[in-house]
Amino acid sequence: MNVLVIPEDFVKDQHMLKPIIQAMMKSLNKTAKVEICQNPRLRGVSQALNLEKLTTIIDQYKYKVDLFLLCVDRDGEVGRKQRLDNLECEITATLPNGKLFLAENAWQN
Repeated sequence: MNVLVIPEDFVKDQHMLKPIIQAMMKSLNKTAKVEICQNPRLRGVSQALNLEKLTTIIDQYKYKVDLFLLCVDRDGEVGRKQRLDNLECEITATLPNGKLFLAENAWQN
């Protein structure tokens, strides 16, 4: 399985996200190659939540990737999860069979 993690900005986020997703896949007994999206480089949550930018990423990688994971910060935004759920529905409807797009936000404790 090929997994593409789409962070809001890969420069720092990649060092945390890649090992977390690798461990998650291992705990699910899934053999996965986990990559962090660096091209195009998203610069902040507003770009990461932009449907046009996400569509560009999906189109660029949809034949190489089985699972797309959008990972952003919650930033205290109460409606962030609903927005991510809406993006999941919109993007999933455009994906070829067997491909999956999931979006999640980090939660502060």
